[in-house]
Amino acid sequence: MRITTTIAAALLAATIATPALAQNGPPPSPYTPRVDKPTCTMDELKAATSAYVEGQKTGSLGGLPLHEKAEYLQDMKTIPDAEGMWNTALKVDHAMSFHDPVRCKTFSEVIVTGPTPYVIGTRLYMDKGKVIRVDSLVTTTGHWLFNANAYLKYSKAENWEPLMKYQGTSAAEMIRGANAYLDAFSDKFTDIPWGQPCARLEGGAYTNREGRADASCEVGIPAGVLYIVNRDYLIDPEKGVINVFCRFGNSATGGPDSHTFRFIDGKIRLAHTLNPIPGPQANDEGGFDRPGADPNA
Repeated sequence: MRITTTIAAALLAATIATPALAQNGPPPSPYTPRVDKPTCTMDELKAATSAYVEGQKTGSLGGLPLHEKAEYLQDMKTIPDAEGMWNTALKVDHAMSFHDPVRCKTFSEVIVTGPTPYVIGTRLYMDKGKVIRVDSLVTTTGHWLFNANAYLKYSKAENWEPLMKYQGTSAAEMIRGANAYLDAFSDKFTDIPWGQPCARLEGGAYTNREGRADASCEVGIPAGVLYIVNRDYLIDPEKGVINVFCRFGNSATGGPDSHTFRFIDGKIRLAHTLNPIPGPQANDEGGFDRPGADPNA
């Protein structure tokens, strides 16, 4: 009886103390909150990506309908707006964008070959006509398999145009397929919906440099167990594309990553990855500069 009374008294004390703890809790976020079910139109999303790409050329996001409390991130770290790469005017050699009118997100790949080379992947999150979050991954020399010349060469040669309606893949199947690929880093028995031909562009390293009709993407997944966490999805229904922002390993400090998959008739046919983490370099032809160590061989 004494134990029961003690537990009850402790629970009552905790209940009474809760309002006081809430009053002394952390201060409210200075940023507009993420929205569970944002609202937007495809036209708004496309206008935003056009303004973003033009802004990267001039070094200003002034053309975007930014929320006054928008949050800015670079390589998955919140930063002041003034510190982002979007403030640096860059000569953009190629850009392509994808738009999710359900989740109200966009993803733009921007390729810059010089004088300082970059491949940038930027997400915009929108709600009610405003950009509430700008989230960029910035890769450059020294990052995993980086080579902007190769990234430009193969990106421009690929077809990322809108699909015919009969070629489309459901959003649920694209999420399942992308997850199967990412799960394969920890479980080599996942059922990945590979198509043929298929090519993967990883930082600058390319798996189908010969343009083979039977090329496969079933290469290059490393041995061992590596969990890929914090997956955030964007699905472009017009282009059959899913983009996943995620981390390698630790959910707070793991390496930032972007994977973009192009589905045709339910199968993965193209994949792009960006990893702003240190690593070996690709060469201008999309090969690997260390003989005998090509991760895509």
